Amino acid sequence: MQDSTPPLVVGIDVGGTKTHLRAFAGDDLVADHVRPSSGWRPHDPVAAAGWLAALVAGALPAGARPAAVAVGGHACETPRQCAQIRTALQLHFDAPALVVGDAELLVPAAGLDRGVGLVAGTGSVAVARLEDGSPVQVGGWGAVLGDEGGSAGLVREAARAAWAAHDRGDEPDELAKGLMAAFDVAETPALGAALEGASDVSAEWGRHAPVVFAAAEAGSGLARTVIAEGGRSLAGLVERLAGRGVVVDDVVVAGSTVLAQPALYDAFVSALAESVPAARPRPLGVPPVEGAVTMARSLV
Repeated sequence: MQDSTPPLVVGIDVGGTKTHLRAFAGDDLVADHVRPSSGWRPHDPVAAAGWLAALVAGALPAGARPAAVAVGGHACETPRQCAQIRTALQLHFDAPALVVGDAELLVPAAGLDRGVGLVAGTGSVAVARLEDGSPVQVGGWGAVLGDEGGSAGLVREAARAAWAAHDRGDEPDELAKGLMAAFDVAETPALGAALEGASDVSAEWGRHAPVVFAAAEAGSGLARTVIAEGGRSLAGLVERLAGRGVVVDDVVVAGSTVLAQPALYDAFVSALAESVPAARPRPLGVPPVEGAVTMARSLV
């Protein structure tokens, strides 16, 4: 007699801070598990696959075996890197698997077949696929050199704006005062050593991003300029994808910074309307892990 049990599919969103796993048997939710992403090592495929396998084993009921697993992994930056993790992961499961960068979950999570996925959380990145299915990523180069429009990049640019004002002989405004308080320094020049001394640049810079938005609300012209430039930088990611031949009609937007801060989102939307008028921004209203579940279903 044929087994009529629906296949068990597992979707995983490994973010920079937390990991979200959802598993379904048909329409029935079998597991919905969130844990910290500590221990995730995407540049070591064997370690990454072992970490994912342990996550699945701990989240699913005893004895449950997935029919398919799809993963969106933070810092899984190239197709080759993702393929290596997938190959190692398939050694743990007798089932098809798919591994992509975490930003690639946004478009399927929104119920779309194609479009741009744009994330602005701690960092920023935009991804899409060409007509032949080849993945394209722009941005995502880390807080020291890039990630404009993400929280860490905003803090970096805010510090630069405060330093420039100091060099002009201006008195510290609300932005400079807020940054000095956040980094516990007595004067604007000392911000440099405070930023450079961070052990985890993205996390330690990024957690101070609310200072920038608070300063803007308090009337800081510097902070407002930093936010406007951040929005233009995010729109620039979409424009860069369009320049590479990607269809950018739909831009699915997610991330703890851009969706939590209306000033940044509005700046992005305004800049996008100017640079890529045909693009439609769509804030993602469901957890990105839904995109991983959709991908896992496609493998069965």
